[in-house]
Amino acid sequence: MSGCLSHTPTLLHETVLLHEAIEALQIKPGGIYVDGTFGRGGHSQLILHKLGAMGRLIALDKDPAAVAAGQAITDPRFVMVHSGFAHLAELLEKLAVEQVDGVLLDLGVSSPQLDDKQRGFSFRFDAPLDMRMDTSSGQTAAEWLATVGESLLGEVIRDYGEERFATQIARALVAARQEKPITTTRQLSEIVAQAVRTHEPGKNPATRTFQAIRIYLNQELEEIARILPQCVDYLRPGGRIVVISFHSLEDRIVKHFLRDMAQGDTLPRNLPIRAADIPKGRLHLVGKAVRATSREVATNPRARSAVMRVAERAGGTNG
Repeated sequence: MSGCLSHTPTLLHETVLLHEAIEALQIKPGGIYVDGTFGRGGHSQLILHKLGAMGRLIALDKDPAAVAAGQAITDPRFVMVHSGFAHLAELLEKLAVEQVDGVLLDLGVSSPQLDDKQRGFSFRFDAPLDMRMDTSSGQTAAEWLATVGESLLGEVIRDYGEERFATQIARALVAARQEKPITTTRQLSEIVAQAVRTHEPGKNPATRTFQAIRIYLNQELEEIARILPQCVDYLRPGGRIVVISFHSLEDRIVKHFLRDMAQGDTLPRNLPIRAADIPKGRLHLVGKAVRATSREVATNPRARSAVMRVAERAGGTNG
């Protein structure tokens, strides 16, 4: 297919639940689709392959490196936008798109972001402590750690990292920065390791703290909560939303939102109202949560925590 990045086949290997996600979207040849997290284009390439000549794909990503990869695609059916997916509604309005046939959200940090040591997402490398998904704006993790209060720091590590030693870690970080600024991933990792008394076998003691700071700095959970209602508003009847989560905090938001949208209005029991007159849910849940196969996990260990959920806009041929 014209414009596909055929010279980078490893991208498809790294894309988690690739075929399951695209199959769940039920691509219509002439449909309009949104890939809210382009990454390196694995999902987008397969969507383009399934679209017909009149189809259209709008891809978003806040990471300038991902945007550059997307801009290499010259397919006239494709448009790449430098933006976080939380701004979907205003972007579709600018593009004069009133409804879409499907939205795909592949949440969390991508493999290229983790593997590029200069991004500061991973404790596997000694690198500048950045952690921004959009490197063109916002505070770096180092800048935030230099000024954040101990109380807020502890809350972030506890709530976003689900770390039971959050208080001890926050205290250690504040004490350490008084001696020397915390500017590298190795510094952060070593300070946290000293503050964590016990940790899971085979798991770096800094794992939860790195995760917490990244989620907080990039407002990942808030953006998920903002995008989901927009998806429902813009999906045409019968259109699908497909969300792949990699963390329990993400999946909890997605699961509860889709469930609530499927239930519709809940009224007190015994009200004198006919069941047919109660407003129906705006979504239908499609199947159960899907997880990566053992074969995929064996070739891509980052797939082990992936959970995919699918819902369909009510009012279509099946609604």
